[in-house]
Amino acid sequence: MEWAVFEGHAEFGAATFEGAAMFRSAIFKGDAGFEPATFEGDVRFNSAVFEGDAKFWSVTFKGDAVFRSATFKGDAGFALATFTSGALFPSAVFEGDAWFDSALFQEYTGFNSATFEGAAMFESATFEGAARFRSATLKGDAKFWSVTFKGTAEFESATFEGDAWFRSATFEGAAVFESATFAGDATFESATFEGNAMFWAANFKLEVTFESAVFGEVARFDCAVFESDAEFWPVTFQRDATFISTVFEGSALFRSANFEGAAVFESATFAGDATFESAIFVQADSFGPFVCAGRVVLSSARFDSPVTLSCAARRLECRRTRWSSTAEIRLRYTSVDFAHAVFEYPLTIAAEQDPFRGTGGRPLAEGLMPSASGPGVRVVSLHGVDAAHLVLADLDLTECLFTGTVHLDQLRLDGACTFDTAPSGVRWRGRLPVHFTARHVLAEEHHWRAGQSGVAQGWKAAGPGVRRAGPLQLAPVYRALRKAYEDSKHEPGAADFYYGEMEMRRHSEAIPRGEKWLLNAYWALSGYGLRASRALAWLGLAMLLTIILMMAFGIAQDDPKQTATGTVPAGGGKVTFEIDKDDPQNPSGDRFTGERFEKAVNVTLNSVVFRSSGQDLTTAGTYIEMASRVSEPVLLGLGILAIRNRVKR
Repeated sequence: MEWAVFEGHAEFGAATFEGAAMFRSAIFKGDAGFEPATFEGDVRFNSAVFEGDAKFWSVTFKGDAVFRSATFKGDAGFALATFTSGALFPSAVFEGDAWFDSALFQEYTGFNSATFEGAAMFESATFEGAARFRSATLKGDAKFWSVTFKGTAEFESATFEGDAWFRSATFEGAAVFESATFAGDATFESATFEGNAMFWAANFKLEVTFESAVFGEVARFDCAVFESDAEFWPVTFQRDATFISTVFEGSALFRSANFEGAAVFESATFAGDATFESAIFVQADSFGPFVCAGRVVLSSARFDSPVTLSCAARRLECRRTRWSSTAEIRLRYTSVDFAHAVFEYPLTIAAEQDPFRGTGGRPLAEGLMPSASGPGVRVVSLHGVDAAHLVLADLDLTECLFTGTVHLDQLRLDGACTFDTAPSGVRWRGRLPVHFTARHVLAEEHHWRAGQSGVAQGWKAAGPGVRRAGPLQLAPVYRALRKAYEDSKHEPGAADFYYGEMEMRRHSEAIPRGEKWLLNAYWALSGYGLRASRALAWLGLAMLLTIILMMAFGIAQDDPKQTATGTVPAGGGKVTFEIDKDDPQNPSGDRFTGERFEKAVNVTLNSVVFRSSGQDLTTAGTYIEMASRVSEPVLLGLGILAIRNRVKR
């Protein structure tokens, strides 16, 4: 029946074709009904044209069924059909809907370069041999729900212009979607990939979901492009999952994903958020480097093996993240939230000075990152962390929240870690000027002071949702950081944290009043033994006051003269004299003379070093000297102590 033309409906009903059936270039102007025919031998519909519906429902093809370059202008129904041998539809054109629901393909199947202009329905179909859809074009929706591919499923360079549904599909062999294009939504929900899953250079233009999918072998998405959101949760990767040079232009969701093999995101680019919340990394020894213009969310994730995480990201959230082995986190451009993270082995968070290098040693493009903020790394919270094994290197800690951190005294700070500073210079507290000396302070002290009434200008208020700590909570934090700096032999840095600790103690309402008075005096006189200029200024003022008081009241009017009195016996003999000295007289004349100034300076300078001046002083001068010999050496000692605290190593 080659070259035959069927003007009306062609009905072959339950016919049985025992030999080869040749319908090459046949034209069916009406409907063509072959249901439920049986083809015992090969059947050829090469270049056949079906202008009506083609009905092959429940048909059995025991030989090869070849529909090369066939054209189906109406619907093509192959539902429940059985292809015992090969089923070949290369370059076939389906202008209507193509129905292959529950069809059974027992040998190789070929739809290479086929065109489906309507819907392609393969629900519950079974491909026991290789299924080839290379370069096929599916313009309508492609429904492969619950399909079973027992052999290789090849969709290389295929184009899905409508939605592609592979929900609950099972790929027992390799699934090859290399260079495939998905113009509509792509759904692989609950799909099972028992063989390798190859999505090299695939292009997903709309949303794609692999929700609850299972990858039993290697899953490769290298160089793939996700132009919209990509959902991989809660996906299980039982072997390696590679996303080398992959581009995610929307959000990438790997929430609760299970990476049992390597998780390779080298040179990947995330234009939106990359969410790995509650993900499990069993053997991921390297994670990155990659670039993320949004957030990288690792909250509640778990790393079971040693790992190096490298990324340039706007923000890294590691809240309640668990690290079960050693880890190194190297970052650029990133704000890090490490609150309540759990780790029992050494963990390092460090800023990377140079751009990361990815595939082939090429630097990663960082055009998505904000240039204004610079490549520095900022830690915003260590609340609830056990810092016994934590190392911070070259980080910006100006916004970091430390309250609630355990074993903070064992924290190791390497490189140029920077803290916030107190407002420096003269500031106004209401109408009164206040002078501040620059020192390192915690962000929480800024928040607390900014919330007080009558606060001086320059203190930074807490952001929305930030819990504000008080002096009682901040004093032990400063104490622990001071010890951490002292253990690292960074004495000048430790001095600033000692000052902060004393400030918090002085402002705390929980200390006794007598101790508070003592702390206020210690602060006012020498800045807790850390402000040499303050102590020396008080010393100079005390010396000046001593000089003035000595000139006014302490130096006698004249030096007292010694006199000798006695009685000479009439007949001569032994004479006894009593030598006495006049009491110093209070000055009555000009008290502020050069001579009296010189004497007052001599008395004052000797008082500073606990020496007696040897001057004849009035009674008032004696008491003035006594007070000077007590107070001024103390002020000198405080000044020396402050200098020592700033220069010792």
